Amino acid sequence: MLLLLIKRLFGKPGSGGSARDGAQAPPETVVARIRAGDDALRESFIADYRPYIAKAASRFCKRYIDPSRDDEYSIALAAFNEAIDGYDDNAGKSFLGFADTVIRRRLIDYVRKEQRHARSLPMSAFEGEQGGESPVNAAETAGAMDAYVSERLSESRRLEIEALAERLERCGISFTDLADRSPRHADSRAMLLGISAELASRPELMAVMERHGRLPIKELMEYCQVSRKTLERNRKYIMATALILSGDFPLLQSYLQPAVQEAAASREVGS
Repeated sequence: MLLLLIKRLFGKPGSGGSARDGAQAPPETVVARIRAGDDALRESFIADYRPYIAKAASRFCKRYIDPSRDDEYSIALAAFNEAIDGYDDNAGKSFLGFADTVIRRRLIDYVRKEQRHARSLPMSAFEGEQGGESPVNAAETAGAMDAYVSERLSESRRLEIEALAERLERCGISFTDLADRSPRHADSRAMLLGISAELASRPELMAVMERHGRLPIKELMEYCQVSRKTLERNRKYIMATALILSGDFPLLQSYLQPAVQEAAASREVGS
């Protein structure tokens, strides 16, 4: 009995027997069959990959996730199912790599939601059951809440940076490149962020940039009235900041928004 349980928990996906033979094919092939209408295969495919889903959730949370008890597992499970419907085999990424990204995104959403909920809770929600006597020390409670929110913010920021690093890598950019190529002067930085904001506001240009890993220089010269030399010299900085402004990076965006707004205001004055 114990050996059977170990096999179920740690066995390779697709080893569950004849009822799940479809899952022994490459995941991309199975997903294609599911999306063609094989709903029974969807159920068995998800069941086979439950250990993978639990591992992905545990890796994100940096602790063991109990599938029978933790909300994070349910969120990861729903995200895996969502990935089946959203996977594009022409995007050049494996299904499991795509599923991992979707799981991480949904868990990030969950962390942010919990973070907002913690901030909105009244202090009375943390008072102890003391038979009507004095509540838990309010200063200690406030300190604990501040520490909780700070920890969640740090975790969210770390996850955003990791997700950004993946997108930058597909464009051939590293954080070292950005450190070396960031503009030193505030006016130059504001000008380049204005170009980045223009690029980020145009999904068709962003799609071209991410697909080919290059800056759409010709189009930006027309839209932003800047020289080719300026765009080529600052290519990596513009691409990186455009990825931040167009992506699901609210914490990283908060660092850029003041300068972006300043650049927008300057353009309005000049026009």
